[in-house]
Amino acid sequence: GVIFWNSHASTLERARKEFGVPEEIITAVIGVETNYGVQSGKHRVLDALTTLAFGYPKRAPFFRDELEHYLLLGREQNADIRNIKGSYAGAIGIPQFMPSSYRRYAVDFDKDGKVDLSGSAVDAIGSVANYLKGYGWEAEQSIAMPALVNGESYRDALYAGTPPVHTVADIRQWGIVPQGDAPANREAVLVELENAGGKEYWLGFTNFYVITRYNRSANYAMSVMQLAEEIRAERNSKSSGL
Repeated sequence: GVIFWNSHASTLERARKEFGVPEEIITAVIGVETNYGVQSGKHRVLDALTTLAFGYPKRAPFFRDELEHYLLLGREQNADIRNIKGSYAGAIGIPQFMPSSYRRYAVDFDKDGKVDLSGSAVDAIGSVANYLKGYGWEAEQSIAMPALVNGESYRDALYAGTPPVHTVADIRQWGIVPQGDAPANREAVLVELENAGGKEYWLGFTNFYVITRYNRSANYAMSVMQLAEEIRAERNSKSSGL
């Protein structure tokens, strides 16, 4: 992560200034998704989407929609859709965008006249930032903080995949205690995580929800946040000579 950040420092800084998303968050998302482009998938996207669209009834409507977007994307970019590789679910490139997200949020951040999420880390950086901004990323706002719970009323605030609607003041009344400075009028949800030592609780703010638009798992959002913190800390320690 530090190597990637250092290699693309000016691009990441430009993305932060343009979209409001911190360098470490963009870097962490790309790291979690493909290990910085190393593992972007070996399946033909056309095969993956066609198989899921017509052979996976549980989510067939979603994948049929993605297949349509993929065909349109190929036409728009004059691409050879038969040979583009991606994940088993049809996600494409360094940031693993599904075709619908590719068409909506991918940007030509290196200004070379084409959007290339498979070959251009610069386009990937700008596109991840644009994606998060498009879902409502709040610049210079926190993502989550630890919390303690008491009683059973706290379950009313547990994260269920929807945006935060309850304020910190409301949440406190349910026996939830933020372990940090959280403004009373800030909207949040309670995130319950399982780890080796038992259950762990966090307050997730709007930016937490935004990260789950990339992947709907609360564990995914926490992984991105904590990896981002470690990358920034490591980079800072190296720059200070510690």
